[in-house]
Amino acid sequence: MSTENRARTLSIAQLLAQPLAQSAAPYADALTAHARTPWLRLNVPGHAADPDAFAQLAAFTGDAPLRLDVPPLLDGIDKGADNPRSQALRLAAEAWGARRTWFLTNGASQGNRIAVLALRALSRHTEDAPLVVQRSVHSSVVDGLVLSGFRAAFVQPSVDHDLGIAHGVTAHDLAVALAEHPDAAAAYVVTPSYFGAVADVRALADAAHAAGVPLVVDEAWGAHFGFHPSLPQNALALGADLVISSTHKLGGSLTQSAMLHLGDGPFADALEPVLDRAFHLTQSTSESALLIGSLDLTRRRLATDPGLVETSLRAADLMRDQIRARGRFAVVGDGFGQFPDIAAADPLRVAVDTRIGGITGHEAQQLLMTDHQVLVEVATDSAIVAVVGAGAAPDALRFVDALHALPPQPAPRQEREHLKLPAPGEMRMTPREAFFAPSRAVPADEAVGRVSAATLAAYPPGIPNVLPGEVVTAELVAFLRDTAATPGGHVRGAEDPGVRRLRVVAPA
Repeated sequence: MSTENRARTLSIAQLLAQPLAQSAAPYADALTAHARTPWLRLNVPGHAADPDAFAQLAAFTGDAPLRLDVPPLLDGIDKGADNPRSQALRLAAEAWGARRTWFLTNGASQGNRIAVLALRALSRHTEDAPLVVQRSVHSSVVDGLVLSGFRAAFVQPSVDHDLGIAHGVTAHDLAVALAEHPDAAAAYVVTPSYFGAVADVRALADAAHAAGVPLVVDEAWGAHFGFHPSLPQNALALGADLVISSTHKLGGSLTQSAMLHLGDGPFADALEPVLDRAFHLTQSTSESALLIGSLDLTRRRLATDPGLVETSLRAADLMRDQIRARGRFAVVGDGFGQFPDIAAADPLRVAVDTRIGGITGHEAQQLLMTDHQVLVEVATDSAIVAVVGAGAAPDALRFVDALHALPPQPAPRQEREHLKLPAPGEMRMTPREAFFAPSRAVPADEAVGRVSAATLAAYPPGIPNVLPGEVVTAELVAFLRDTAATPGGHVRGAEDPGVRRLRVVAPA
């Protein structure tokens, strides 16, 4: 009997009485059982699961999401002894190999903020203890620095200067940074990268633990890791102490759903209570049951059906094979071997050097969308990234054919200038100090040499190019303006779409 039919025929009490196994989806099943009951809803949400009274909403979403859209704190769903939500959380922790897991309904960004706030509470020595952070972290980690007041000591990632891509950090560089900051609270790294480069997490964990600090891994793009022998192991299995997982990305849950995983390592006892406090500090009191249900179902699918991932792997392999065979473009991952920080690659990421084929990544992304109805995840000046969700079965040849139908630019590659990833400016204030300092928006050219009060990031991937507290350079202004001027280009945190004005710390 299918799960859907089983949920229709069993009561919530009967569902709770069943043995707990990875083949179960306790939260999703309890939610489905609740939705089929003919309730008179006099509680929130205000649509009351009434598709007739809210016909426009029902036409937009369908009837089923209205019935499944219930508020938190319902008996038999997320209240009561050993309730379905608690069961779903235990199953998720078991599936990813965590000591404890938290469901997040504000994305991995929420997880990063929780992690930094919790680490602030664990700062071992002084209020000035830094967080050793990979410089190419997501902007939500910088948000955590602002909220927590942490001073950051940055470790620079390796950079493919030809393609303008930041990868990861080596264990050696992390160890050097930790030795330079013996009072550090933790080490915070990102792997895999947006382009699928996977760092040596085992070596990074060893380096952090040798320095006496936990390793936090923003594994937003690796929620699927460890669920198939052809995929890299997940960070928890390799010794990470705390892992942020953007489950909706390649795992396949609904957008904005994510998980935070605590490893069962030497720092777990100290981390767990402060993580719980930080979670409640950032948690919505109106969490989406739809998002949580999608996390439960995604966990079951990943944990019980590796054959679905096999289909996705074949599609991604076919894309790469065809791109290599046709000769016009190049596969970015084929050059990963020259970078010492890259230990593996995510096979479900297909990163393509488009510039070598006569077209910028931004233009390729735009034309693929408008002319071929093909959507890719990200574009830079030099490349695009196609992602294949774990369990997805895209038409690989449709993508490759559309890619090769793109018209090349008139100028040869060697005669064209391309956007180069700029070096960050000097850090003169902590992110929190700069963010809350008196500030003003000034013309971008006048911002050069002054301290930024904002986080500015070419988006996606959302890696900050300028942090609050860093000096704005002419190179950074040119890069951000050029990014904003490209098709589909966007700078998160800018005062205006064209980056004509920037917010800087006002003179004292």
